[in-house]
Amino acid sequence: MTPELPNALLRQGILELGITGGPLMAALLVVGLVVGILQAATQVNDPAVGFVPRFVTAGAICIGLGQWMLHRMSQLLQLALSDMANRGF
Repeated sequence: MTPELPNALLRQGILELGITGGPLMAALLVVGLVVGILQAATQVNDPAVGFVPRFVTAGAICIGLGQWMLHRMSQLLQLALSDMANRGF
């Protein structure tokens, strides 16, 4: 096993994490910002008011993009396993 294999797999994994998790994190950031502004404007500081919209958004994104995310992550796993098998891990 060469030292480049773990570095390459780690680099690919972090890149894939950013690609697949980016839309979810961006949507949650936008929803959190909007809810925070609304809470500040209306002075309603109930934790449920902040939690429920983020929870619904996360669920909707996972339902909408979950199959794509799972497909990308499974491709990464297949690539990593084939690289490890070919390079003698």
